Amino acid sequence: MSYAPDVLAILGWLLAIVIAACLLIAAWPQALGLEQAPVVAQVVSMRIGVVGIALVLAIVFLCFVGWRRVRPFVLGVVSMLLVFALVSGGVHASRGLDDGQTIDGDGGDLVVLTWNTLGDEPGAEEVARIIDETGADVVMLPETTLPLGVGVAELLRERGNPFWVHTTDYSPSYGALNTTLLISAALGEYTTDGSVGGTRTLPTVVARPDDGEGPVLVSTHPVAPVPQQMRNWRADLEFVAGLCDGSSSVVMAGDFNSTLDHWASLGVDGGDLGTCRDAASAVGAGAVGSWPTWAPSWLGAQIDHVVATPDWEPVAARVLTGLDSAGTDHRPVLVQLRRTG
Repeated sequence: MSYAPDVLAILGWLLAIVIAACLLIAAWPQALGLEQAPVVAQVVSMRIGVVGIALVLAIVFLCFVGWRRVRPFVLGVVSMLLVFALVSGGVHASRGLDDGQTIDGDGGDLVVLTWNTLGDEPGAEEVARIIDETGADVVMLPETTLPLGVGVAELLRERGNPFWVHTTDYSPSYGALNTTLLISAALGEYTTDGSVGGTRTLPTVVARPDDGEGPVLVSTHPVAPVPQQMRNWRADLEFVAGLCDGSSSVVMAGDFNSTLDHWASLGVDGGDLGTCRDAASAVGAGAVGSWPTWAPSWLGAQIDHVVATPDWEPVAARVLTGLDSAGTDHRPVLVQLRRTG
């Protein structure tokens, strides 16, 4: 008497259960509180890439459908892969794929631009040109040094568009350890607030209006979730969420090194990150990839964000896809916000 078929069936069921569990975690890790777990955090960042891998695996498994003994297992796995692709792709698409929204820089709304410059790579001329062309009022520039920020401000001042420059650095000579915030002089004077603390590995700038009238402006850069930085990454996300505690009007932008999935446990009172809402997803552009520039925007991850407290209504958002040769691996994100409170 042979028990091989029974053993094969049991192994098949066990393997199918493992595959199903992995696909569930990859599709919606929030269900199990695993969105910030090692490996899972990286997988969920690139939803469309993982969907593509799942579809390729489905095709590979179908090559074995002719083997009668394993046909039920093969068809079961293919079904799970297809369901995963539909669910994860649907989650991605639900955040918005509109990459053609128009930003009105002359309408009186607040226009916010964020761009990780990878250590000043685009240069002052290019950054100033983008600010001029977009009508940005506030510019958050992770991995940007004070000299470049001053250079941009000087160019804009010569064109009749003066900006204040605020920079926080953990090492002035190393671009990645600098974060700069440019604020239009038309918004009044701001002072950097160092008392609130900061992100652990890469700096964050928090600036408060001297007259108390405008929003708190934050240029932030949580560290990337690489294996040796996972604890700091989680702490950084908790810190920036804490800035949106509802006590002040806040507009925050930068390279968050995280997607909406990673924020599942950090939103309060209907917000995505603390009480702050992600502007791009609110207007149907939250799935347009801002990183990396070598990947098409439909494939990349939107880890660069503009978020704001509920007294700011997102009007339009756009990832600027025409600057992929500027030298940095991030695309600029431009958002139009309207004050409601």
